[in-house]
Amino acid sequence: MKHLPELIDEFLEYLEVERNCSKLTIRDYRHYLDVFNQWFSSALPDKSIENLDLSIVRKYRVFLSNRADDKGMTLKRVTQNYYVIALRSFLRYLIKNDHKTLEPSKIDLPKTESRSLKFLDKDQVDRLIISIDTSKEEGVRDRAILELLFSTGLRVSELVSLNREKINVERREFGVIGKGGKSRLVFISDRAAEWIKKYLSERKDNFAPLFRRYSGRETPENRGEKMRLTSRSIERIVKKYVKAARLPVDATVHTLRHSFATDLLFNGADIRSVQEMLGHKNISTTQIYTHITNPQLKNIHEKFHSGNK
Repeated sequence: MKHLPELIDEFLEYLEVERNCSKLTIRDYRHYLDVFNQWFSSALPDKSIENLDLSIVRKYRVFLSNRADDKGMTLKRVTQNYYVIALRSFLRYLIKNDHKTLEPSKIDLPKTESRSLKFLDKDQVDRLIISIDTSKEEGVRDRAILELLFSTGLRVSELVSLNREKINVERREFGVIGKGGKSRLVFISDRAAEWIKKYLSERKDNFAPLFRRYSGRETPENRGEKMRLTSRSIERIVKKYVKAARLPVDATVHTLRHSFATDLLFNGADIRSVQEMLGHKNISTTQIYTHITNPQLKNIHEKFHSGNK
């Protein structure tokens, strides 16, 4: 059997080529499996992946429970699960390709505490976007970014990959390729369309990226790819205005995605339509919103609970 690092490289290539996973997903899996490889080779130097059994997995989980992150804090239970999920996926790949190893279904994942879903209501979204100074082009860009995020529920990776030629402001829609290479149609609200048009009308460059940065040296190379905003930059922009608006929620780009979904459901959209708009593969992923956005349950409680007058 091949050595473990070589098998891990083959698995990551499989994720990239056959599963069409994002670079971010592949980066995370590489990290999780590199940690496993380092632990396995040092703790059990005389063993191979063929010898993996549940007792070894238990030892690895003890190692993870005592492992510290970059800030010196022990890994949260949910983070530990990410490492185990990556290991199970890797083992599943090995068995599929006729390598002898532990059956991944034998590795159980412990239940973790459900995290409260963070989202902004309409008033909080309004507070966030009006905190932006739009007297300069950069501010107009930031307003267009936040309007578009709330209007579409885009993931940050989807947002930064947008090119201006793909956006049809007049039709209020455009296509996007999401997780796993799944395409979907995205709709733009009237307000978001207005701010995108305003931003593009103020742009003097011909760079391809819809959202560009304003720091650093401009260059026409590769149609302005070096001027494209990064995911980290978008996160910083959102954090900047969350702080300026003094919101009670520590909102992120993903919070705006949650806010998009809950806004639709609060106003009567059906769960299947929201699933399509979010680009969720499974309806179970979308159903995390239903317990806080089901107006019918609220009406039943108000009508029948004896504590209501």
